[in-house]
Amino acid sequence: MIYFLRGIIRELGPTYTVIDTGGIGYYIGISIFTSQSLQLGKESELFTQQIIREDAHLLFGFSTIREKEMFNLLISVSGVGPASAMIMLSSLEINEIAQAILSGNSGLLQKVKGLGAKTSQRIIVDLKDKLNKFDASEERISSVLDNKVKEDSLSALEVLGISRKTAEKLADRLLKQNPEISTEELVKQVLKNI
Repeated sequence: MIYFLRGIIRELGPTYTVIDTGGIGYYIGISIFTSQSLQLGKESELFTQQIIREDAHLLFGFSTIREKEMFNLLISVSGVGPASAMIMLSSLEINEIAQAILSGNSGLLQKVKGLGAKTSQRIIVDLKDKLNKFDASEERISSVLDNKVKEDSLSALEVLGISRKTAEKLADRLLKQNPEISTEELVKQVLKNI
């Protein structure tokens, strides 16, 4: 498997690039976000994912390992192929996709061209648990995890009979003071401050 390629960008379009590595030109499918990080004629490095089918050998490239990981998560869902995953990565930022999955927002996913209600729901169901294990070291994902803590806390507080509107204002304030707060601690703090 080809893990990454480093070379000169010989051709560059919004959804593909040709990278020259030692005299061999590789045609690579890319997202619009990756395309924006590349420059024609400059040396670049792309993390790659190779997909081998009966009728084709496809190569997809990503400017960050995080984008590659999200691509692989998306194509693991039945009904989501490489082309659909690249359209998603071109239409939404990684943190938006993660947030939509974690919060169950199928409406946002359905805004992606070619993604229907059933596929959006399947993505949420299949990836919600996997995304919880997704490394959150990058800032782009940490806000998603903060939002997950907030959503879980608000759900718990609603079960306890606290109005969502009241709880949300307090939760937002507490999250600003302590972004690393756990769901349990956030629930406790909101209950103390009501």
